[in-house]
Amino acid sequence: MLPDTSLSETSAVRPAPWNKGRLVGQKRPLKPKDVWGIRVRLEISGSKRDLALFNLAIDSKLRGCDLVSLKVEDVQVSGRIRERTTVLQQKTGRPVQFELTEPTRKSVEAWIDHAGRRPGDYLFPSRWRLSPHLSPRQYARIVHTWVESAGLDSSAYGTHTMRRTKAAQIYRKTGNLRAVQLLLGHTKLESTVRYLGIEVDDALTISEQIEL
Repeated sequence: MLPDTSLSETSAVRPAPWNKGRLVGQKRPLKPKDVWGIRVRLEISGSKRDLALFNLAIDSKLRGCDLVSLKVEDVQVSGRIRERTTVLQQKTGRPVQFELTEPTRKSVEAWIDHAGRRPGDYLFPSRWRLSPHLSPRQYARIVHTWVESAGLDSSAYGTHTMRRTKAAQIYRKTGNLRAVQLLLGHTKLESTVRYLGIEVDDALTISEQIEL
């Protein structure tokens, strides 16, 4: 009698995918000099939208889907740009706070005035009638143009580059994983460790600095 080779039995012995549990193709954060270079190019080009979008992406550390769906009222109250604000993350449904530095506030205010955006409007409208705001895909293409303008290989960077850039700098300067976790809106610290690409030795070094 031939052995039973049902799907349930064959799948039980099938080896796990090589990339299970790993971050594949993780996008690099920008270096401070690259942030400065892109910002200067956007200022020279006079693109108020892109300058506001770039600065806000760096400060907010938001996922692309959350960034493009921001409304004017999320960043402005009574005609004044907020220094801090809170938004709900689409992926987790949890609130996350972020700061708007002075350069970001100035660029966002300039964009709102230039584009005539009102409190209930999306901050970054799409040019396509079918979408009320920039789509994550449109945002991704914009990010690639920024990266290429800085002379970088765009294949190594993406929208998560913008999310990781300031978070990575905060970690490097302070070693405070908990702070980065809160700023990124992660529910688990291990998610922050993996997202930043922190090695075990780095984590142990941080741990050694903590005395109880």
